[in-house]
Amino acid sequence: MNNNNEYKKPTIKLARFRWMYLIIIVVFIYYAAQLFNYQIIDGETYVARAEDNRTTEISIPTQRGMIFDRNGVVLARNAAQYNVTVTPAELPDSAGDIRKIFDQLSVLIDIPVNQGEVNDETASAFTPCFTNLGIFQIVEIAESLRPFQPTRLKCDLTKETAMIIEEKKMDWPGIDIEVESIREYPTGDQTAEIIGFLGPIPEVLLDYYTDLGFVSGRDKVGYMGIENSMQDVLAGTNGKRVVEVTVGGEIVRDIEEPIEPIPGQDIHLTIDYRMQMAARAALIAQMDYWNDFYLRERDKILSTTGVVIGMNAKTGELLFMVSYPSYENNRMGQFIPGYYYEQLSIDEAKPLVNKAITSELPPGSVFKMVAALGVLNEDVVTPEQIVNCTPTITLRNQFYETDIGYSQTYFCHDDAGHGPVDYLHGIGYSCNIYWYKVGGGYPGEVEDGGLGIWNISEYGAALGYGQETGIELPGEADGLLPNPTWKRLNQGENWATGDTYLAVVGQGYVLATPVQVMNSFSTIVNGGKHMQLSMIGEVVDGYGNTVREFEPEVLWDITTDPLIHTYQGNNQTSEVKVIEPWVIELAKEGMQLVTSSEGTAKIEYEGDQNKIAGKTGTAEYCDDWANSQGLCIQGSWPSHAWFAGYAPYDDPEIVVVAFVYNGNEGSTVSGPIVRKVIDAYFEFKKIDAELEGLQTGN
Repeated sequence: MNNNNEYKKPTIKLARFRWMYLIIIVVFIYYAAQLFNYQIIDGETYVARAEDNRTTEISIPTQRGMIFDRNGVVLARNAAQYNVTVTPAELPDSAGDIRKIFDQLSVLIDIPVNQGEVNDETASAFTPCFTNLGIFQIVEIAESLRPFQPTRLKCDLTKETAMIIEEKKMDWPGIDIEVESIREYPTGDQTAEIIGFLGPIPEVLLDYYTDLGFVSGRDKVGYMGIENSMQDVLAGTNGKRVVEVTVGGEIVRDIEEPIEPIPGQDIHLTIDYRMQMAARAALIAQMDYWNDFYLRERDKILSTTGVVIGMNAKTGELLFMVSYPSYENNRMGQFIPGYYYEQLSIDEAKPLVNKAITSELPPGSVFKMVAALGVLNEDVVTPEQIVNCTPTITLRNQFYETDIGYSQTYFCHDDAGHGPVDYLHGIGYSCNIYWYKVGGGYPGEVEDGGLGIWNISEYGAALGYGQETGIELPGEADGLLPNPTWKRLNQGENWATGDTYLAVVGQGYVLATPVQVMNSFSTIVNGGKHMQLSMIGEVVDGYGNTVREFEPEVLWDITTDPLIHTYQGNNQTSEVKVIEPWVIELAKEGMQLVTSSEGTAKIEYEGDQNKIAGKTGTAEYCDDWANSQGLCIQGSWPSHAWFAGYAPYDDPEIVVVAFVYNGNEGSTVSGPIVRKVIDAYFEFKKIDAELEGLQTGN
């Protein structure tokens, strides 16, 4: 047989089978290991991931608390804003039907059907309601991100437009109206310095607020004013839903019992809106009058800023707080317009700043009431002691005891001087020479250096200077009570004798805020009781329960609490003392003289029926603005106008402070403001009594 034609059985090499089996085994082991890893080792992790993919948390927004004045006038509330939304997954299947809906909707909301191009840049920059894209383009982005969730097309529709769209919902599937709560301020710029406004969560506070359940991009927080300082009280707590969703984001069911939102608490302020308007009107009218006068007579604008504040002397309740100019916080209701905020920020008048609590200013002669308590309490002079008020005095300004120094001349505001002056007339005339001599000493009349700077600092602190009042507003400044230690540390110089003479009349390094000046006078007229200044009257929770009521709080009493430290040279001793009640009574009597026929405000308070007493203040200054205007002329510096008044002087109820920046004379510019405001207070008090009588039938 031919061997080539023989049948041969095919043979397979066993080595090939071995390699195939080995590969199969390796692959099996690998996948088995992966399966073991997924199910056993990392099983919980992957279960959690799967759970996260099918579940999500939905934040339920709460309602922010409202803000009222003491009489129930609404100062801040939540208003309805109507937004139109689109849910891509709910739109009709027909492209023609979609186009028809969009054409009709475009006319109503004034957004083009087609505009712009969707790309990575426009998609990443897309912000609902703040875009130039057309409806189709917005829907395209929304469909790629969350097709089963509504996306805003346009915000802040009119109620009429929203109602039209609402009526068409059956014919326009996928189109809906969303009602959003926005902040509204009915009293606007009349109270903006008190109330503040809302804005987006700042980046630096995002983690803090996220942990509290706030939603970035939706929830807002307080910027300035009560909206800021009482943020935690007003905000409330958002609710929460944990739901199962499809891959496309469609809600299937609730997995957990929903947590309902807790509404924010309402705040009733001690502020009287009527007084707020009256004070603001009095300030603006007076400033306009004097601006017109100076523009006409001297071709120079007098002032553009001022403050008027008032409190209940007996309780510490803030009744009104005007910082002018202010701003329109309603323009911040939906969002903070960048151009408007920038405009406010660069305005030299600083309308965003509440000058009543943040402006540190030379107080001038209103600060003399510090020395008025000190010189009697320290036996520097007696009430009857006569001090000669000459037109000028010349003193040796020394930085240390053996310093030769240099001559410094000090002037009385009256070119002729006031002649022989006792304690009461020192206050009534506001005679600078009198206070220079009793404050810093004068050979032959007031020995041993007078009251001295350490005592000035001590008595100033007892009246609340150099420290925050604690009013419930953000940004309050401390002011400044200078002393030799402070000057060495901050100026690198020794204290000079001239520094004391300036300090005693509220000049030099002394700085105070208007609210500190008011609080200091309240302490005096309240018989020495330093009240906690407050503007929070009542807090009511979202269910109508009162959770906090105003209660007067005496922080200290200068007649019973030993607050005044004594000094030997520059060294504080362990001895502390109180201020004698009779000293306070004489100081009040001196302020009565200010508004009498003999005082510095005699013209402005002629015929006064409400028994107003007070103190004038004309404070020289030289800041950056004054320098830029060429006003800082040596020997003729510009001045601020102050007046602190209270009434009735025999049973004080109200304390009012008026400050006009670059206002010149305190008596002629700020004095009439205080009188008008106090007159308004008693007029409103009379009206309220009559209304109460009608209601009770008495």
